[in-house]
Amino acid sequence: MLDQPGIEAAQVAGAAQPAIRLTGLRRRFPGAPAPALDGISLEVAPGEVFGVIGRSGAGKSTLIRCVNLLERPDEGRVEVLGRDLTAEDEAGLRTARRGIGMVFQHFNLLASRTVAGNIAFPLEVAGISRAEREARVAELLPLVGLAEKRDAWPAQLSGGQKQRVGIARALASRPGVLLCDEATSALDPETTAEILALLADLRQRLRLTILLITHEMAVVKVLCDRVAVLEAGRVIEQGRVFDVFTRPRAATTRRFVSEVIGHDVPAGTLAALPEPGPEEVRRLLRVLFAGPHSTRAVISEVSRRFGLDLNIVSGRIDAIGTQPFGIMALAAYGPAAAVEAGIAWMRGLGLSVDDLAEGEG
Repeated sequence: MLDQPGIEAAQVAGAAQPAIRLTGLRRRFPGAPAPALDGISLEVAPGEVFGVIGRSGAGKSTLIRCVNLLERPDEGRVEVLGRDLTAEDEAGLRTARRGIGMVFQHFNLLASRTVAGNIAFPLEVAGISRAEREARVAELLPLVGLAEKRDAWPAQLSGGQKQRVGIARALASRPGVLLCDEATSALDPETTAEILALLADLRQRLRLTILLITHEMAVVKVLCDRVAVLEAGRVIEQGRVFDVFTRPRAATTRRFVSEVIGHDVPAGTLAALPEPGPEEVRRLLRVLFAGPHSTRAVISEVSRRFGLDLNIVSGRIDAIGTQPFGIMALAAYGPAAAVEAGIAWMRGLGLSVDDLAEGEG
């Protein structure tokens, strides 16, 4: 009978124990000038979608392959669904991997097998009976939107359909954890959106924990609860996606975020601003509106309270998940003390207010 090792393990582990815990992972490849992983520690909660983002060579693919021990770390510990995989023998590791599905960037479908045959393949390798394999395939096909493609061949499928087959195959053994290795980077934007929506739906329906690696911050913004930013094999920043997007600390993170929300000041706009009048200063400010005051009429209120002239240079409203936020660039004119008081008042509301460099844009 087809058991459910991933789901059972997650239930035993309970909410207090991470679905994935990586402790002090190090991996260096022979001849490489630097380690691919340099002491990485991460925890992923049950039911969470956790993103790992980094440029090429940051260590993302090595990291995700260490989670199911396709790549064995030189040092460190890998725990998945309550089991220390680094301590398992080969038989134990084979069993543990049944609880971990993996979706690949380039689909890796078997050209000689139909859609149904590709989905059933891991179950066949595991020795599951033909009747159970067929029953599981019948469950999965409508779940990934391929009910009418059962007997199609990979060559007859679009890229998005091939990835749906890959996702169904990864779910065949009813895993509790799904690893996604650049699962959308080979797809066009429309198809990417469809696959991300599918993953979000499957996460809810199947109570999946998803670890997703990508080089696209837009993917993280849409799907993930938390994110870690990798650089040179190290985690340089991590946290809730909303916090990382709205208050990025590391320079690399700020560059990733800017690719999604853009530069909030058009080039050359600041140079066209009027000079301050007598006994006035001009402060160029970037204001982040988030949290309980994100929809408050702060700009008009601070202008009235402190007698400031505020020139809105640019602005953008966006949302991460269900949380709205806004970014606005302002030129504040007035007496120096009044401008400073206005900035302090906005910060007292919990808004993030930073000076904008004169040459920025």
